[in-house]
Amino acid sequence: MCARGHNGSYGTFNAYRREVERLLHWTWIIEKKSIKDLKRDDIENFINFCQKPPREWIGLNRVLRFIEKEGARIPNPEWRPFVAHISKMKYREGETSSVDKYSLSSVSVKEIFSVLGSFYNFLLQEEYATINPVALIRQKSKFVKKNQGKVKIRRLSDLQWQYLIETVTQMADAEPEIYERSLFIISSLYSMYLRISELAASDRWAPLMKNFYKDNNNHWWFLVVGKGNKERDIAVSNSMLAALKRWRKYLGLSPLPSPSDNSPILPRTKGIGPLAGTAYIRKIVQHCFDKTIDRLNQDGFKEDAESLTGATVHWLRHTGISDDVKRRPREHVRDDAGHSSSATTDKYIDIQVQERHKSARDKPISQ
Repeated sequence: MCARGHNGSYGTFNAYRREVERLLHWTWIIEKKSIKDLKRDDIENFINFCQKPPREWIGLNRVLRFIEKEGARIPNPEWRPFVAHISKMKYREGETSSVDKYSLSSVSVKEIFSVLGSFYNFLLQEEYATINPVALIRQKSKFVKKNQGKVKIRRLSDLQWQYLIETVTQMADAEPEIYERSLFIISSLYSMYLRISELAASDRWAPLMKNFYKDNNNHWWFLVVGKGNKERDIAVSNSMLAALKRWRKYLGLSPLPSPSDNSPILPRTKGIGPLAGTAYIRKIVQHCFDKTIDRLNQDGFKEDAESLTGATVHWLRHTGISDDVKRRPREHVRDDAGHSSSATTDKYIDIQVQERHKSARDKPISQ
């Protein structure tokens, strides 16, 4: 299976497995064909099916595909190929998910094309299939909405970020045994543009204190294994270095790590070893968001509080990049962020967008 080539990246592996599973279920159950017999029209029909699957194919929660029962591994009857989601904001407002609210975004459609195109290239290389039907679809645009102009970067506003870091700092000062970890996590995700998978231990890597290191010029760096199992060195700012010292002091360690310091950056709260998985980190960050929302509401910033309800952990990476690209050379930000090209980093530069709005702000309707 082509997904094996991505088993170093948990998220990518899951995406490949999800899309290929859907295709296999549709091919076998609905079309009663083999995947090697699918043509261009079949793939188009499959995309249409994904956009509006039968109700019985849609679940309301992500559940395990298999469960253990009496020592045997059996299919989970609750599992469904598609899942209906609602936003965090709607959930906070008391809205619940339902099958009728299922929808497939343009981003998801693009992902289907990407994954299945790669899947069929793999089948061609293995001489199982004779054509790549995905590559034959010339009018993919009819399935995907086009966005004019600059892609919107989902990030915290300046006010939201200041309230967030102030809130978490205050909580850490008051209850360090609970919130020092939170403060270090928030600082790391923002200051070093880390993806959540780069901060949690996994089968492919475990972030250790020795990954913070000093070069011959007394400059501090953080060595991380990121997306695609690629290593990169991130320049550590003085502020981030101070955050590291504060965290290490709380842990009872020396101010800065040595090259032989194999202690985990985020130790488990119970037991020994590094914190594994991303769920606990997401829970910590969401709790910090919730506390910040409360403060924003108390201080009268209702709109900022409401928009923050839709924020995710990844917004912290976007916020850090967006703030730094205003004051650092974009090539430096690009390399620290692990972007494959400057074009990706350019998406975070909104100076021209701000100027465009400024020029339109005072234009009259009546002369």
